[in-house]
Amino acid sequence: MYLNFKKSNSIVATWFVYEKIKNFIVKVLGLGFYDVRIVSGFEIELFVVSKKVYPIIFFLNKHSLCVLKTMVDIICYDTLGKSFRFFLVYNLLSTQYNIRFRLITKINELVRLVSLVSLFKSSSWSEREVFDFFGIFFFCNKDLRRILTDYGFKGFPLRKDFPLMGYIDVYYDDNQKCICYKSLELSQEYRNFNFSSNWKVI
Repeated sequence: MYLNFKKSNSIVATWFVYEKIKNFIVKVLGLGFYDVRIVSGFEIELFVVSKKVYPIIFFLNKHSLCVLKTMVDIICYDTLGKSFRFFLVYNLLSTQYNIRFRLITKINELVRLVSLVSLFKSSSWSEREVFDFFGIFFFCNKDLRRILTDYGFKGFPLRKDFPLMGYIDVYYDDNQKCICYKSLELSQEYRNFNFSSNWKVI
């Protein structure tokens, strides 16, 4: 626990309430957790197995002790070189009890997750963004289209496994008011095209 006990009694009392909620979640849901802890700012972090993401969030959404009715956002980041390279973070909020939950899971590019659109309408946009930039697929999301990149774009921009140079330049032409494609005019004989990843993992 990362909390300072040299604070007012109200904060200590709030901490004990959070501790009871944390113990209740572990007792009821049991399997599927790597870790459950309370972090500074009175947020409950749940590290869960990817297969248990939807059942756990469904429970937290429906149970009267939590009532997590707001999906704030979904965050994803890539740690290239690990077997489970993508970390997916769900930020949830209970406006009734003013409790914040952070649910974290680790996946790779082959894992498919169940969409949360049936629980949170707002999750559709976040799932589309994660799919667009990282290529993570969500079942039961009927509108899983690209949201920020071009419709003909190949690959996923925020993965760290793409080549940094190619044959085609994509740019927006202000005169034509559209996205244009053109072949690069650099001398090809002096260019060494290396399609392996140029990202170095420390």
